[in-house]
Amino acid sequence: MKKCRYTINGIDCASCAHKIEEHLDKNEYFKNVNINFSTSKISFETSYPHNIQKYLQKTVKEVEPEAYIVDNDSFAHSSKNNIKFMHILLGFILLLLYIFNIFPQFSIYFLILAYIFLLFNVFIKAIEQLFRGIIDENILITISCIGAYFLGEYIEGAIVILLYEVGKLLESIAINNSRKSIAQLMSIKPEYANLLTGEIVDPNEVKIGEVIVIKPGERVPLDGIVIEGTSHLDTSSLTGESKLTKVTKNDTILSGSINLDALIKVQVTSKYVDSTVNKILELVETATDKKTKTETFVNKVSKIYTPIVIILAILIGIFLPLCTNTSYSDSIYKSLTFLVISCPCAIAISVPLSYFTGIGTASKHGILIKGSNFLDELRNVDEFVLDKTGTLTTGDFTITQVKCLNGTQDDILKYAAIGESFSNHPIAHSIINFYNDNIDNSNVKDYKEISGQGITYHLDNHIVKIGNAELVGYNDNLHIDTQVFVKVDGNILGYLILSDEIKKDAYLFVNKLYKLSVNTSIFTGDSELTAHNVATKLHIKEYHANMLPSDKYQLLESKINNNHVVAFVGDGVNDAPVIALANIGISMGNGSSAAIEASDIVIISNDLNKLTEAIDISQFTHKIIKQNLVFAFSVKIGILFLSVLGIATMWSAIFADVGVTLLTIFNSLRILKH
Repeated sequence: MKKCRYTINGIDCASCAHKIEEHLDKNEYFKNVNINFSTSKISFETSYPHNIQKYLQKTVKEVEPEAYIVDNDSFAHSSKNNIKFMHILLGFILLLLYIFNIFPQFSIYFLILAYIFLLFNVFIKAIEQLFRGIIDENILITISCIGAYFLGEYIEGAIVILLYEVGKLLESIAINNSRKSIAQLMSIKPEYANLLTGEIVDPNEVKIGEVIVIKPGERVPLDGIVIEGTSHLDTSSLTGESKLTKVTKNDTILSGSINLDALIKVQVTSKYVDSTVNKILELVETATDKKTKTETFVNKVSKIYTPIVIILAILIGIFLPLCTNTSYSDSIYKSLTFLVISCPCAIAISVPLSYFTGIGTASKHGILIKGSNFLDELRNVDEFVLDKTGTLTTGDFTITQVKCLNGTQDDILKYAAIGESFSNHPIAHSIINFYNDNIDNSNVKDYKEISGQGITYHLDNHIVKIGNAELVGYNDNLHIDTQVFVKVDGNILGYLILSDEIKKDAYLFVNKLYKLSVNTSIFTGDSELTAHNVATKLHIKEYHANMLPSDKYQLLESKINNNHVVAFVGDGVNDAPVIALANIGISMGNGSSAAIEASDIVIISNDLNKLTEAIDISQFTHKIIKQNLVFAFSVKIGILFLSVLGIATMWSAIFADVGVTLLTIFNSLRILKH
């Protein structure tokens, strides 16, 4: 099975997209089909052995003849709007000629032609869907307008289809504009890369190790390391922060940021497909593929909604005269009005559009959310479990003291630096930087990392252990923050004392969670005293120290089993098992591919307060969806009730359909400004 993704154009509504999904899911060659109406993207897995795009096009047209597949990265644009506008304009002119009776001898012909031009698109779609055994809103509108004509409500029937088509045209324009607005949030894709040789190439063509030149004003096309030059970068499109970042030789820079000051030369460290900017774009584009419970419910309801509406309309038309003094002519008119009101577009469109807009807005703030289900669940988190090092603290350990027990300071530092030269742990970097001398690790053998304890290795027939008190068998209770012991051939030479500074934003973050009534706790492999000190300073009541990865996993599992919605915040690599286990796994980091792959949510900057922003966006998105659903259902039910009483007309019904749809679309776009 291979994964494929294409742009699908020519889809008018979210229910149409759902029908295509269902049709493809029944085909043996397609699995996990998802159509994102907000982005006009279709993704699936397939085992089809030949030209899949051609076969996909053929299969899609069996359901939606006007839909077509293209394999580009652009958002869909409606090519039918001009034709639709011409139909509406001609129909409107002909209707005016009939209403004002300009040519009396041709009036009836003007009316019939007006109906033909205005109803043409809807009628053709209705017939096509009927032949496929599908009942949708096109059938509801067609029945209503033709029924109005035969009831003698010529002008009202024509006005209904005119307003419906105008509304659909405006709806199409609004959706395309919303797609453009959301696309602009993530307009960070680099168009080219300047090679050191002077050649300008596509970023996809640049290989790892090649040197590129980035001029002032240009967007960084690929992740890399600065090898020459000093400049300031605008990283706001990645992190949401307006503060400029200074970079100089040996600094790492991320693709998608903008070079402002001077020319810099950068050695590429990853291919474009693995670059930060491409990972971000992929995440934003595919995030809403993962449906929330609300979206799933709406899709299920939409499937049975239209047939139920038609049955109710028939019952109203037949039984209303039997129960009241209403004539059959009036009851049929009311049932036709009922059909127009009941079209489900507002509900089907506004929910996925709101989630997509929320995820796009979060991305603008440097918060990558992998699915609309995670965006929705974030507002329900009961507890944030926080890793300490690199999450609550800076991760920049400083050696404050070298304590000698049975060895010299030089020996303690030498053995520690040699062992830590193989590790990527923050403590290892601190020890190596403090040692500040050449490290010869060429004779090291049998190097092993012992999870949660430290490392062991052999050097010139010596057995060396570097790690915590448990690893070396030191039993004294040290009342200090973090210590790294050095043991050689069974003899403890001494230990290093290190401290790690709490992040400034950690205080504000924990305080905000407290105000939101969200519990916080700390999981750390550090000592009891270190954990206690950090928890006390941050006013966090629950903390767990001396934890191995397996301990973290088991304790987190017990929290989740207590029906808590738990989010774990860590570095995205070392804490991968618990991040995967949590209801929502969150990594703090610089947007590396490893961090992105490990988590459900990635904070590109290391600012913890981005998480409270994410919660705020989640809550606001849910609020907008709730507003849309309540508004749509309230208006529809209200006008349905009025139509049965004979107060609401078909004109009111059109507002309940396309008018409500437009208003919910515009309301969803408020999330962009949040």
